[in-house]
Amino acid sequence: MSFPVIKNAAYVLVNAPDMTIHNGTTQTLERETNPESEYLKEMPNHLRSFEDVVGYAPNQTYIGNMTPEELSERKRPWYDEKIDGASRFGKFGEIMPEDEFYGLIKVSDVFDLVLLEKNFTETVREKFKARPILSKKADELKEGVCLADIEKLVEDHVAEGLYLNDKLVGCVKRAHEFDKNLTSHIIVENLSVKASGVLALMHLVENSGIDVNEVEYMIECSEEAIGDMNQRGGGNIAKACGEIAGIKGATGIDMRGFCAGPSHSIVNAAALVKAGVYKNVIVFAGGSTAKLGMNGRDHVKKGLPVLEDCLGGFAILISENDGVSPVIRTDVIGRHSISHGAAPQAVLEALVLDPLTENGLKITDVDKFAPELQTPDLTEPAGAGDVPTQNYKMIGALAVKNGQLDRKELPNFVKQHGYPGYAPTQGHIPSGVPIVGHGIEHIMSGKLNNFMLIGKGSLFLGRMTNLFDGISILVEKNSGIVDDTNTVSKEEIKSMIAEEFKKFAAQMMEE
Repeated sequence: MSFPVIKNAAYVLVNAPDMTIHNGTTQTLERETNPESEYLKEMPNHLRSFEDVVGYAPNQTYIGNMTPEELSERKRPWYDEKIDGASRFGKFGEIMPEDEFYGLIKVSDVFDLVLLEKNFTETVREKFKARPILSKKADELKEGVCLADIEKLVEDHVAEGLYLNDKLVGCVKRAHEFDKNLTSHIIVENLSVKASGVLALMHLVENSGIDVNEVEYMIECSEEAIGDMNQRGGGNIAKACGEIAGIKGATGIDMRGFCAGPSHSIVNAAALVKAGVYKNVIVFAGGSTAKLGMNGRDHVKKGLPVLEDCLGGFAILISENDGVSPVIRTDVIGRHSISHGAAPQAVLEALVLDPLTENGLKITDVDKFAPELQTPDLTEPAGAGDVPTQNYKMIGALAVKNGQLDRKELPNFVKQHGYPGYAPTQGHIPSGVPIVGHGIEHIMSGKLNNFMLIGKGSLFLGRMTNLFDGISILVEKNSGIVDDTNTVSKEEIKSMIAEEFKKFAAQMMEE
């Protein structure tokens, strides 16, 4: 059986401290319900500098400058120790500062809804010119406008302000006077997921070296709804991002599944490639402004930095089997069905034990599991604990229960078969996919034989069902054998045609 492969991956972060204040849901709700709250007054004092964000070890791991193994050796909490000399650029992508991101939002806007102040525009333009990946976009920033014009639009509540170091530098206008789905706040949210998705796509193209004309399909799997009053989640952010990233030969679709969206998308992309519908499919997503500072209140209360100050993004290239890249085992797919229920044990049995058992594998045969990879520094202060470690313990306990692991080995199982969390709490962003970049590198170098990506989603958030959701995928080393049994060579076609001509000639002779 010829399996599709994962050829490359890209990961980006956008440091957005001012957007955390003005666009994160925790803060916007607090501003509406309790505008004089001590939290809102104190929060700005807990924002990190860009240098601190770049020097944060989990962020360095996310963009590829540090391995998960190296991260696990560092003393926690990680926010207490900055990595000196850390680079904002990594082999997987980058950490973008807020001013450049505003420029990318402007470039991503095709309806002239984004206005940037004149001097600010020129500053960003020079930064774009200095970046090979952005230099071609410098002229697309257009001309800036007077600050007074921006101030009036914000004061009249027809635009949402864009701030840098608490100073107004731009705004995003509403897209419709009455449509609540096209308010300035929603447009900021949607342009942010678009711009961060574009950034991830551009890095994937650069990392992989793929000809953009060879990409035929894209699946975008964030958690934002793109549409208007008549079709609130109609889409299509995938094609919108591809347009800006220059992937002009592709079509695409948005796929949603809360935190499980990326895993569902990878399975669908793999199926499309395996079926021969497309040769190259990109699965990608941008970040969520709503989740910025989501646990900020707890961070501030405990005297910590507001650690949820970054948007996340990723892009993964799935292609036909090249005999080299790690394969997606489309025959080892775990799925949480409607009948499985929401009990944690039932969920992991469906996603981990069942697909492995059906294929003659044990839990201990999987080198690394990648469930929810949120950075524990972000979740522990809010009382959610170390989410990845909790998952590894439950998977290990499942192995013990089924006689695949000695109980005494359970403590070692967590370290041997798990990675520390190193992704921002951006919902879909930490849900398994951060392992792909490091995972495929480790497989290619011989450090790993395989890994299992596990996506889980809480569907109750949409108030349509109390069901849980999840899907898992096994990725493993390529055997180097490409099965061509489903294809027909030119020689075989010629032979078949010749044979038919012979039959036809014989039939004519008989007549």
